[in-house]
Amino acid sequence: MRIARKMAGGNHTPVTQFVLLGLTSEPKLQAPLFVIFLLIYLVTVAGNLGLITLIKTNPRLHTPMYFFLCNLSVVDLCYSSVFSPKLLIGFLVEKKTISYPACFAQHFFFLLFVTTEVFLLAVMAYDRYAAICNPLLYATAMPQRVCVQLVAGSYVGGVLNSLIQTCCLLPLPFCGPNVINHYFCDTNPLLKLTCSDDRLNELLLVAFNGTISMSVLFIIIISYVYILFSILRIRSAEGRHKAFSTCASHLLTVTLFYVPAGLSHMQPGARYSLEMEKVTAIFYTLLVPMLNPLIYSLRNKEVKDALRKLINQISLLVVGDI
Repeated sequence: MRIARKMAGGNHTPVTQFVLLGLTSEPKLQAPLFVIFLLIYLVTVAGNLGLITLIKTNPRLHTPMYFFLCNLSVVDLCYSSVFSPKLLIGFLVEKKTISYPACFAQHFFFLLFVTTEVFLLAVMAYDRYAAICNPLLYATAMPQRVCVQLVAGSYVGGVLNSLIQTCCLLPLPFCGPNVINHYFCDTNPLLKLTCSDDRLNELLLVAFNGTISMSVLFIIIISYVYILFSILRIRSAEGRHKAFSTCASHLLTVTLFYVPAGLSHMQPGARYSLEMEKVTAIFYTLLVPMLNPLIYSLRNKEVKDALRKLINQISLLVVGDI
């Protein structure tokens, strides 16, 4: 029935814009949700910009781990900005439309940043493996040149995956319904609206996202297996605590990102509930970028010390001006 319906749509006028249903159509919830997600976005921007500024201005944080964390904050800042402005506008207007080019631009940048973040999480796991399992060779294994190459490779991987998936989606005809049951132009909701059989595209979606996600997850798991054994061999309790502390933040970030993202993008769209996908998408598109700076700031002594020092410097400047 689904294929027949799509084949019948061949005589329809091509879609020039889409309608985003957003999170809810309940009028009473629009204003409260606007305030909630505005606060989330403001905290995300402030937290990530603050962490980037802190790392750039404090020489003690000019290490590979914080270089990767700085780039993670850049990605999170760009990542959340792909969704939040359009979502916030949607709470204020009655007709939540997005043009065809803008929809695919949003889809492209969404995949670019989500894939880059996945690769950066793997790079950060490898960095912790090199620091804890081979501390004497750490400086040799992770010089600045290698760090830059790893970050650049993460961005290149993000661009390639986004280009491939967006280019696979662009040729598909959209000539029937134009209502997207989501708050942004995600792949699965767009596939639901095509006028052709989308089973091949669903398989490509699973193949690309599944291969990338499982490969990266494998790297992270293997890295932390080696890290765990290395930590258990540390004799001093203080040394073990410090090693666990530097890894705990990253493991929490991986968990918060991977679980909802995996639920959304590792299953064929025909077998997945779009309502459930909207709920899981909130976590990895809006909440994780907000939580990452808090996780790394609250659980990291070096970051807290650097923040305390920066606040003291600002206070002295303010008092001096007065």
